[in-house]
Amino acid sequence: MKIEDLKGLVQDVPDFPQVGIVFKDISPLLASAKARKTITSLLATKYKDKEIDVVVGMESRGFLFGTLVADALDASFVMVRKPGKLPGAVVQEQYDLEYGQDTLEIQQHMIPKDARVLIHDDVLATGGTALATSQLIEKCKGTVVGYSFLIELDFLAGRKRLKHSPVHSLIHY
Repeated sequence: MKIEDLKGLVQDVPDFPQVGIVFKDISPLLASAKARKTITSLLATKYKDKEIDVVVGMESRGFLFGTLVADALDASFVMVRKPGKLPGAVVQEQYDLEYGQDTLEIQQHMIPKDARVLIHDDVLATGGTALATSQLIEKCKGTVVGYSFLIELDFLAGRKRLKHSPVHSLIHY
């Protein structure tokens, strides 16, 4: 499959989760074994020679392809979640939203010191979640070597906030 074929499977859902938002539904990509394999290959190939130790995926759609990319790179997979969803000692990072703040957490023992980390999520929008995740990795003494996204919403310019490591996105809007 080509990128345009993958893009054709993404469905726009107007006014979800609120009026004025056009949600990019990746369910058809997940439903297609061929699409999943293509996406995993394209995302992982970019980082094959980067000696990735850990792939970190953000709640919750970042888990879907993040685990597959981790498998393809023979790396561990670690979740970043909203507060109160991970057991044991966690590291937190608060970040700004358009109207307020939110917090992300990671289990502090899951990122080995000096681990080479790839951050993956389904969509790069404003970059706030990815930036907060990179700050979590730094608090855990890991090194972010790149960002991986299935979809990038170019008009929101989130890439500009992620200057310190390369950003790779498959589908652009």
